This record gives sequence, C-alpha cells and structure tokens, in this order.
Amino acid sequence: MNKTVGSTLLVAGTMIGAGMLAMPLTSAGIGLTATVFLLIGLWAVLTFTALLFVELYQTADSDAGIGTLAAQYFGKAGRIISTAVLIVFLYALIAAYVSGGGSLLMDLLPAMGDKDTMNKIAVLVFTIFFGSFIVIGTHSVDKINRVLFFVMIATFILVLALMLPNIKFDNLMAMPIDNALIISASPVFFTAFGFHGSIPSLNKYLDGNVKSLRIAILVGSGITLFAYFLWQLSTHGLLSQNEFLQILREDATLNGLVKATLEITQSPIIANAVKIFSTLALVTSFLGVALGLLECIEDLLKQSFNIHAGRISLGLMTFIPPVLFSLFYPEGFILALGYAGQMFAFYAVVLPVALVWKARSIHPNLPYRVWGGKALLVIVLVLGVMITSIPFAIRAGYLPLLSVKMREKKTALLRCGLFYLFSYTCATN
Repeated sequence: MNKTVGSTLLVAGTMIGAGMLAMPLTSAGIGLTATVFLLIGLWAVLTFTALLFVELYQTADSDAGIGTLAAQYFGKAGRIISTAVLIVFLYALIAAYVSGGGSLLMDLLPAMGDKDTMNKIAVLVFTIFFGSFIVIGTHSVDKINRVLFFVMIATFILVLALMLPNIKFDNLMAMPIDNALIISASPVFFTAFGFHGSIPSLNKYLDGNVKSLRIAILVGSGITLFAYFLWQLSTHGLLSQNEFLQILREDATLNGLVKATLEITQSPIIANAVKIFSTLALVTSFLGVALGLLECIEDLLKQSFNIHAGRISLGLMTFIPPVLFSLFYPEGFILALGYAGQMFAFYAVVLPVALVWKARSIHPNLPYRVWGGKALLVIVLVLGVMITSIPFAIRAGYLPLLSVKMREKKTALLRCGLFYLFSYTCATN
C-alpha cells in the first residue's frame, strides 16, 4: 500500500508540471469552456492508453522496458522505433523542464553576470541538484516527490484561496478567438497528461502488481484532472483574454505569467504563491520524466548491447543532451512541449494500441483487460494519428500558432534542436 500511494503521487506529480505551467498560456485564445472539454477528452483518451500498458505488462517481466515490450510483439524493428520515439520524446520534455526551471531559479540566485550567463548557471544548478535524486534511485525519487507533492498541494490550496475570490464571471465566458486554436493546442494539452514514460519504472517499483499499478494510474490521473480544472478556472477567471494575449506578446514564459498576476491583482502574496507552486509543479514533473528516461536508457543498453551501465553514467546520458538544448535555446519551454506533444501522441497512443492489438490475438484470456473492443482501439488510434499531424499542419500554415509572439517570430520559434539520437532543424520564411 505504501508503494501504491507513492506511485500514485508520482503519476500525479509527473503530470502536474507541463499542464499547470503551459496550459494557461496555450489556452489563452481558447476560453475556459473549450479548455474544460478538451481536458476531459484528452484525460479519457490518455488514461485509457495508460491502462493498455497495464494490460500488456501481464505478459512481460516486471522490469521490462517499453522497448522490450515492443520487441516481444514486433521484433527488432519494434524495439528500435519505440525506443527512439520514447527517448526523443523524454529528452524534449526534460529540455522544457530545465528551461522552465532555470527561468524560475534565475531570480533566486545572486547576480553573477548578465542575463544569459545567469540563465546558464540556473539551468546547471537546477539539473545537478534535482538530477542527483534520479541517479540515486527510485526510492530516493519517491521520498522527495512525496515531500514536494504535499507542499505543492498546500501551496495550491493557498493559491486557490487567494485567486478564486478575485475571478470575474465575464472572463470565464470568453469564447475562442479562433476555433482552430483548439486543435493547435492539442499537442501541448497532450503533454499535460504525460506520465506514460514513467510506467515501466512504476511497474518495476510495484513488482509487477497489476492492481496497484491500475489504482496508481486511475487515482493519480483523476487528481491531476481535478487540479487542472481548478487551475484553469482560477487563471481564466483572474486574467481576461486580452491580458493573456498581452503576456504572450511581451513575455511568453513562466515569469511572464507570474508578473502579470502581480500587476493585475496587486497582491505580492498571490504572485509569490503562484511562483512557488509553479516551481514545485515543474520539479515533480521533472523527477518523474527523468526517472523514466534513465531507466529507458538502462533497458536499451542492457537488452540491445548487453551493457550494464552504472547510475552515474546513466545520469550523464540522461541530462547532458537536454541541458545542451536548454542552453542553446533557453526560451524553448513552450516550443519543446509542442514538439514533445508530437512524439507523445505516437508513444502514448499509437504504440500501446498497436501492442495491445497484437497481444490480444496471442493472449485472449488475460486476467485484466481494458474495457472496449477493437472499435475503441481504432477510434483512439485515429485520434493519435491526428494529434501527431498537428505540428506539421501548423508549420505548413494550415493551423494557427498558439501565441502572437510566435506569429511575429515564426522562423526563430520553429527552430528545434533535439540532441543525442539526432539533430533536427527546421526553418520557414
């Protein structure tokens, strides 16, 4: 039971980070009503696909990684594709988190140079300190995550108590300025429910207990959905749509959101509480994602190359590539999440559907089977493919970009570097 509670908090803590920090900015032009419907729909889809992994783990060892699962049903090609997508996806998320963490930490450090130098120092301090818990092991992550999660919840309650009395009903009634923005925001909203990369670590930590893993996923994702709703209600009620868009024009970062809260409410208590909560949300999400990436790399080296790397070596391989990306493009928090959404749509939707489709034909009588037959698998698969195609449609100009600042600086914001497995750069005129 103790491990189940810890795993539940890891599920919720991993998700509460990307969503809490990016959604108020990416949903600025959508309005609260459309945002709530999008949240519920994506929560249902991604909880369903997470439970598909639980079904799959009944046919594998408790310490098997996703690459090993894919190899079990699709051979070497399955391992290569699934591992490549997962590693790139997790690197993109960690790059986003260290960028955001450095941005928040920079204001707390004593001045030691210009803004660019301070940002680099802040990113390194954030990564080294919190990355050390990942290197130590899952038990270490569980313990610090519990402390941070409960402090985060306490801060969240304080934030709500301060913000909810100041919300304006008219702000909540705002409609989308462009209905296509709902589609454009979907990849980022997808990452808001992104914990699937941590499922192998959780399954290993729970010793393959299917019931405990299922409870951790259902309760953890339910906590997250409820928290997201309250957060969106508070931010959309406090800031008008025009004020949100002004943030995106001037400073489309986490600090921009915090500063706008201070200017509008004139309450340093609210602004400081929001900043503390944002920092804790980012850290708990970082811990879950980084743990999943380290164990993914460990599974890859062990199963494909028969290399048993130490935790320090695995830690270096986990953190060096995303730190380089963060230092190369420090304002890439929202951008990286957008590209991670593209990767995540494949890894968290397309892959589990394909694996379960094959597994059910081989193991038709598994003790636990996720509700829904082949028709539901097909529907979810189609949704995953659609989400995967959204970033391409945005780059081609068929769908709007999420922020005004992005529209004005399209070339700069479409430059994305993902290191370690490959380097990718795209630019448009």
